Amino acid sequence: MTKGNVIEILKSAASDSLNKYKAEIRGIFGSVARGEESEASDIDVLVDFKEDADLFDFVGLSLFLEEKLHRPVDIVPTDTIKSDIRNIILKEAIYI
Repeated sequence: MTKGNVIEILKSAASDSLNKYKAEIRGIFGSVARGEESEASDIDVLVDFKEDADLFDFVGLSLFLEEKLHRPVDIVPTDTIKSDIRNIILKEAIYI
């Protein structure tokens, strides 16, 4: 699956992500964003959760996106990125 395919699938999933899982998909980063992924690579997805989101929303979003993308997904809330790598990740990210 190409980077473009991933972005298109995430764009099409944005409404359900927000309405069902209280999460706004921001973009991707990591090996898929850099075009360095392998068959075993997961997809690193940046998200912003609403304040009232809970663990069920987090897990539900992860399962929902894995089903859509047919690949393992690593959900990373932007507000949880450690400061020492935050700038690197946010600069590398491809935003939707």
